[in-house]
Amino acid sequence: MDGLIALVEWFTVPMQFEFVQRALLVSVVAGVVCAVLSCWMTLVGWSLMGDAVSHAVLPGVVLSYMFGLPFALGALVFGAGSVALIGVVNRTSRVKEDAVIGVVFTAMFALGLVMVSRVPSQTDLSHILFGNVLGVSDSDILQVLVLAAVVLVVVWYKHRDLTMYAFDPVHAHAIGVNPRLLETLLLGLLSVTVVVALQAVGIILVVAMVIIPGATAYLLTDRFERMLMISAAVAFFAAVAGVFTSFHLNVSTGGCIVLAQAFAFTLAYLFSPHQGVLWKGRAARALRARGGRGTRAIG
Repeated sequence: MDGLIALVEWFTVPMQFEFVQRALLVSVVAGVVCAVLSCWMTLVGWSLMGDAVSHAVLPGVVLSYMFGLPFALGALVFGAGSVALIGVVNRTSRVKEDAVIGVVFTAMFALGLVMVSRVPSQTDLSHILFGNVLGVSDSDILQVLVLAAVVLVVVWYKHRDLTMYAFDPVHAHAIGVNPRLLETLLLGLLSVTVVVALQAVGIILVVAMVIIPGATAYLLTDRFERMLMISAAVAFFAAVAGVFTSFHLNVSTGGCIVLAQAFAFTLAYLFSPHQGVLWKGRAARALRARGGRGTRAIG
């Protein structure tokens, strides 16, 4: 009984503070949006692209502070610009896509770091790097909600085409769907999603929120609809666990959220009913045992 009371207090005490309520709202919304998009990122194999976009938006954020604009505007411009630059260099040179992504995102991130060190600002820009979900304002929350709604509505409207493109772009092209247009749309959604997640975990950890939930769900099911639901559920519970854990331990909220997602991935990696390492090991031992009995019977 005492344990149950302690568990209830573990959740209810933090909720008495408004900043925790705000952090929980932003973390859950950002986590679910990232989780939905991460399913397509996992299937298409664009995990590195998420890393590139998340780092490439830093110069745009700094410029937004310089001109007094919402940092989401600069982040969106530089995110979309970096994606377009990656596409142009990839199509007009013999350099492979992963190398182009590495060059663009490291160059843009380095530019952002130089600008951070030279641009005077009353705002601690390190919050952009590591997140500041406990200090979000009303305008930040409104921005996250609006951008998240835009991403979810577009994904819901185009999810069949996006799924077809992820599984078989050649077949999508054969039936009249434009793969290049869908690729551009997916990259645009990725840019917006990165901006949404910046509020929660910052640039450094945003890539984790775009990769881990989808990768976790991929280990647990072969059906895409279930993958979407599992991914969103993982992100939701990781956000809740991360916010409350960070409150009680007085540690980084973004770090706790990502660690909770990594813990879920570890469980799926080990104990997934069909893809888990432990299940595969047990199945292999059972197969060898049946083979041994069969050999002895034949002998």
